[in-house]
Amino acid sequence: MDKLFQKLGIVPNNKDLYRLAFSHSSYVNERHLKADYERLEFLGDAVLDLVVSDYLYRHSDKKEGDMTKIRASYVCENACFRYASDLEFSNYIKVGHGEELEGGRYKKVILADIFEAFMGAIYLDLGYDTVRKVLLEIIVPYIEDESVTFFHDYKSSLQEFIQTEQRTLQYKVIKEEGPPHQRTFTVQVSVDDIIYGTGTANSKKEAEQEAARSALEKLAR
Repeated sequence: MDKLFQKLGIVPNNKDLYRLAFSHSSYVNERHLKADYERLEFLGDAVLDLVVSDYLYRHSDKKEGDMTKIRASYVCENACFRYASDLEFSNYIKVGHGEELEGGRYKKVILADIFEAFMGAIYLDLGYDTVRKVLLEIIVPYIEDESVTFFHDYKSSLQEFIQTEQRTLQYKVIKEEGPPHQRTFTVQVSVDDIIYGTGTANSKKEAEQEAARSALEKLAR
């Protein structure tokens, strides 16, 4: 992990935090350890949102709604997966035997979650100024390269579409499958109580986006 620290230009105080950030629940369960990366992921998610929000506020004059859409593109699962892949996080992830056989250290959802957990670890260990510097060095080049888009907000597009016709929109989780560390969610979206789309993904947010995309395709016909 020292190579990673050098690449990011940081000198950690508490390496145990970073080891925790790379510990998947399957690894923790197999070894009967106390904690996995999920609490750090929760914290890192909030830090990531704040850093990107602050950057967009200071470096653009766009309206709130536009900044919200831009931020979503650079804090979403696809974006975090790219950042983690660029930094070769797969070399450091600790997963259980079964997850290893299933290619867990290369899965998008796991890499994306661990990127957030790692940023949570930097925040706790070295403070906001350091994690902000690290995140901006990673993310700003992608923001400046306007040809790169990680995320299309299908939910917002669907909301805008139905608002013009004063119709009601509702998302509902209809199925949850798999072990806690590898959940799969299926979501239905209905317009005026009529089901228009279904989506399945490893998070509720992604499943909702897939359902919205499916609904837009149907409504556009």
